[in-house]
Amino acid sequence: MSRIGKLPISIPAGVEASMTNGVLRVKGPKGELFQEITGAVSVEIAEGTITVSRSSEHKDARSKHGLYRSLINNMIVGVSTGWTKNLEMIGVGYRAKAAGQQLEMTLGYSHPIIFELPEEVKVSAKAEKGENPTIMLESYDKQLIGQVAAKIRSLRAPEPYKGKGVRYVGEFVRKKAGKSAAK
Repeated sequence: MSRIGKLPISIPAGVEASMTNGVLRVKGPKGELFQEITGAVSVEIAEGTITVSRSSEHKDARSKHGLYRSLINNMIVGVSTGWTKNLEMIGVGYRAKAAGQQLEMTLGYSHPIIFELPEEVKVSAKAEKGENPTIMLESYDKQLIGQVAAKIRSLRAPEPYKGKGVRYVGEFVRKKAGKSAAK
């Protein structure tokens, strides 16, 4: 039995969960999410808890057991408290400015980059003197916010020699020795 899959998920106050035609719907104060449940996995909602179980010991059923439990848990946490991702920009002249659903960044290219964000993601940018500019993303959909953060990071990924670029706050970038280390 999957150690993750067999754990029950408690539904907090203010969150509604329902199962209709193989689609799980979770609605809370932050938003509403849907997840299609396929394969040999079944979901039961009873008395404020959600339980995920599998019907067989087939490899596909075992792999989806823990997966669907984690996806459902992420949905419940997202609609009740939300998810955040923070990115920092390390480099001379790197700046970010948020206006509505647009993020304008200066990343050392000849032109500023204007990044359109989905409606489900809220963005804010902070730049204090002596600190690296920081981009804060907030959403109720963990998969979407992770995808948006990865896309922003890919615009100028951290390089291994000086560590310049866009990285997650707290991310460690291993630095390489330059030419002078070869002597």
